[in-house]
Amino acid sequence: MGSISVIRCVYLMFLLACISEVGLGNTVFNVMEDGAIADGKTDNSKVFENVFNKACQSEGKNIVLIPQGTYMLRPIVFKGPCKGQVEFQIIGTLQAPTDKASTINVDHWITFQYIDQLILGGGGKLDGQGPSAWDDNTCSKDPNCKSLPISLRFDFVTNSKITSLTSINSKNAHMNLFGSKGIEFHYVHIIAPENSPNTDGIHIGSSSNIEITDSTIATGDDCVSMSPGSKNINIRNVTCGPGHGISVGSLGGGPNEEDVSGLTVTDCTFIGTQNGLRVKTWAKPYPGNVFNLTFEDIIMENVNNPIIIDQQYCPSRNCEKGDSQVQIHDVKYRNIRGTSSSKLAVAFDCSKSKPCEQIELNDINLSYHGVEGPVASSCINAKGIANGLQQPQSCI
Repeated sequence: MGSISVIRCVYLMFLLACISEVGLGNTVFNVMEDGAIADGKTDNSKVFENVFNKACQSEGKNIVLIPQGTYMLRPIVFKGPCKGQVEFQIIGTLQAPTDKASTINVDHWITFQYIDQLILGGGGKLDGQGPSAWDDNTCSKDPNCKSLPISLRFDFVTNSKITSLTSINSKNAHMNLFGSKGIEFHYVHIIAPENSPNTDGIHIGSSSNIEITDSTIATGDDCVSMSPGSKNINIRNVTCGPGHGISVGSLGGGPNEEDVSGLTVTDCTFIGTQNGLRVKTWAKPYPGNVFNLTFEDIIMENVNNPIIIDQQYCPSRNCEKGDSQVQIHDVKYRNIRGTSSSKLAVAFDCSKSKPCEQIELNDINLSYHGVEGPVASSCINAKGIANGLQQPQSCI
């Protein structure tokens, strides 16, 4: 029996237990009993909204049950606060629409707002139907491009868990956190083709105390990205690739940005990604701070930029040169090992006016087997220390 089948069996057993305990304070709201049609064509948004509202307005623990089948949903917002705890058990597949009215200039598909102690689980799937919209993504050429929907948004959600879910083919990012605290992601699988545009796995902003563990993220953009206001983020045992790696930033793109601090990335593996561990800032005159970052026990497999700080970030290749005013300090790289697909395995391109400080390289073992020569490192305006094995030879 495959791992997904095992997960489904475990959750089915769990649900049966929940159903048997209705009299003990748990109430199950089955979307099928409210008229949901699992044919992949009928819009179930109103049914899901009604079921959620009933669960949200009930005290105690309330389970929204989504059985096997494919349920099409148009953009929907599940808004709290709720009187009791709400748990979504997604056994089936939720499918996004493909029509332009539900796609172009729409910023979300499924949004949860102002909910405490939310649980999403069940071993089911969210299918964003991204191929229907990726050709409409013009953001690489047009800074005023129209937005496409993020599959799953969490706005002002607290003390919640997302576990044993799969998200495939988002039209934009798969999951986005804003203004949220105390969110845990466990056993999450996020999948999109390597060439799918802006399909970040989990994007975090203005949120704190976030944990992402035991998950697989394979997309066309960052596996995990952290924008201003990301604090106390713990990422452990995540396999990343393909994609653009785990990124702090981009930062310094506008005024009054919040700091980013308290990031720990441990026991993670990067496979064939454009970047591994990246910090990126714009070379613009907007101040900010990035500090207390730790990357430890990391495996790189054929990664193009395993360790990189880029303070001249410019995805369009058409930016004015300048000095970033984002101060990066107290960044630790410990026991980073594996292979680089480029000669330059360690690259620190820091700001001239705000040099990177307190950079620590400890036991770095990255090899390159290409035709360009031995593996190398590059340091511009970077200060710190190097200890233990250093391959490539440290430039700090």
